[in-house]
Amino acid sequence: MLPLPNDLVFFDLEATGLNIVQDRIVQIAMIKLFADGREPAEYERKINPGVPVSAEAAAIHGMTNEDLKDEPTFADLAKEIYEFIGDSDLGGYNSNRYDVPLLQEEFYRAGIYLDTSKRRLIDSQHIFYRMEPRTLSAALKFYAGKEMENAHDALADVRATVDIFRGQLKHYAGAEFKNDDGEVSHPFENLDSVAEFCQDERFLDATRRLKKGPDGTPQFNFGKYSGQNVGDVFAKDPGYLKWILNKDFSTEVKALVKAIDDQRRGK
Repeated sequence: MLPLPNDLVFFDLEATGLNIVQDRIVQIAMIKLFADGREPAEYERKINPGVPVSAEAAAIHGMTNEDLKDEPTFADLAKEIYEFIGDSDLGGYNSNRYDVPLLQEEFYRAGIYLDTSKRRLIDSQHIFYRMEPRTLSAALKFYAGKEMENAHDALADVRATVDIFRGQLKHYAGAEFKNDDGEVSHPFENLDSVAEFCQDERFLDATRRLKKGPDGTPQFNFGKYSGQNVGDVFAKDPGYLKWILNKDFSTEVKALVKAIDDQRRGK
């Protein structure tokens, strides 16, 4: 490992949702790597967020408000968390875009300013994406062993895509895939299973304006009614449907919300 000029704290947060300003931390875990080489120190606490845990977040990390009601608040723990971090640099996975700003917001509400201007911020996801780019040319080289020529020419791009797909079928023949729930599938048995593997079942439209709720009910994934059932919103705010139909949403979104409203009204 590279010499550490400063202690380095890698950390991860679980939260009530993904909104950095509005959501709250429900669990924090930290590992401090010491610059002097001694054994790393660990810190982990569950936290009562004081606001509702969204159903989507609970489905991912498994913690509900009932589970957390007897845990300390972030304000209760802020001082010891800050002392554990000390003057350390900070690291994580997608931490620059999510964990660091979310932690700063929580500290701010507790009256503590977490200054990152003099800290090194290490984001392993950023390293991964920079070093293993997910581009057409990178995929062509990985799956087909070919160099990209005439990139962004439509015919050259689609030829490369065909070569990539052929390479993927060969590379993943017989491969198993385990999802986040531990369910195992064999995506490359036939074209139906490949097509199913390519779908993101969380969303109902290509622009991701509509999503499936925990029970499969269509919900909004944007705006003031984000996370609320589409039918329920139209029942209490009929004008919202008209607003969507008159705005720059995709034809698919407009057709879906119109069908949902028709079904709600028994048409």
